[in-house]
Amino acid sequence: MRIFLTGSTGFIGTQVTRELLTAGHQVLGLTRSAAGAEALRNQGAEPWQGDLQNLASLHEGAAGCDAVIHTAFDHDFSHFVANCEKDARAIAALGAALEGTQRPLIITSGTAIGTFAPGQPADEDHFDGNHPNPRIASELAGQVLSDRGANVVVMRLAQIHDPRKQGLVTELIRLAREKGLSAYVGDGLTPWSAAHLDDTALLYRLALEKHQPGARYHAAAESAIAFRDIAQTIGEGLGLPTVSLPADQVAAHFGWMAAFVDKSMASASHKTRDRLGWQPTGPGLLADLRTCLAG
Repeated sequence: MRIFLTGSTGFIGTQVTRELLTAGHQVLGLTRSAAGAEALRNQGAEPWQGDLQNLASLHEGAAGCDAVIHTAFDHDFSHFVANCEKDARAIAALGAALEGTQRPLIITSGTAIGTFAPGQPADEDHFDGNHPNPRIASELAGQVLSDRGANVVVMRLAQIHDPRKQGLVTELIRLAREKGLSAYVGDGLTPWSAAHLDDTALLYRLALEKHQPGARYHAAAESAIAFRDIAQTIGEGLGLPTVSLPADQVAAHFGWMAAFVDKSMASASHKTRDRLGWQPTGPGLLADLRTCLAG
């Protein structure tokens, strides 16, 4: 298939490009720079000029392909709400190019959107249009398209990692260096889920090839890693103390990260594994984190 891939030169998109090309697909990769275009050509993909705010470019790129995988997202979390709304507009533009066909549109969200009760892991089949997480905007945009008959699939991501980057954990490393300590909140038992980059790219391909329209899949190889274990691994790797912070100090220490650090981001993925035959094999988050900090 010929796939229009947004975010094709990003952390996840670069590996998705490689996975798709290895499997024999063609990739038309969205990029806004000459360097990005050259990187895509070097991989064997075809570049397409544009960005998330150029809706006409998104529409035209999607219209000429057999499927769309949308991994691009503006990761400036200090403007998280606005960036989620921008993502919703991009999804609408991509979907408009595919309406009236069964060509799949795979969009990206977060596993936290599948949480239906405090203390319970996120579930693939759970969807709450009133979820308080701003990323619900992406899934709501996809749901509008699904209701019109479009073939929309949602990929929900946990903390995606390799030895270079570890999702939101990368920001925790930066904060620890800046503050001179690695912190967690309260008892630190709040769980986060994670998946290796290679396993995530494979999952996008499996979702492309084996999906059911309207399905939601969870890229979560590890379902519940205690936040305290992440903080301790960072502290040990940087040679810094690891401390527990009371609730009234969380905002001052973590800044915009305060919205995430005490939130459960545990996620089940057994339905994803069963339905797509996904068998993650990559290293765990803490192993990649230790490698990163030792480098």
